[in-house]
Amino acid sequence: MAGTFELKGAAGEQFMWNLKAGNHEVILTSELYKTKAAAQNGIESVRSNAGNDAQFDRKTAKDGQFYFTLKAGNGQVIGKSEMYKSEAGREKGIQSVKTNAANATIKDIT
Repeated sequence: MAGTFELKGAAGEQFMWNLKAGNHEVILTSELYKTKAAAQNGIESVRSNAGNDAQFDRKTAKDGQFYFTLKAGNGQVIGKSEMYKSEAGREKGIQSVKTNAANATIKDIT
């Protein structure tokens, strides 16, 4: 099953998206965008940057859990993962973004 970008409205008349893997699990969540067009540009940025491992920042939360962010070419964070209990889980999450982002369909539920 292919991945899906789920584009939706958010609080304060803003927009956001989630990248879901083929199993429908959220693997990357966007920041909030002021316009739908900006959110769509964010999706395109994920597609163009997800294949480059250097664009992923591997991080550890204060509680010891692991997560990652994906950066655009300009260094701005365009998406954040869920929390993982292990570094191996985080790596699987990164691989899932790499695998799913390029060909994910967009489901517009705004």
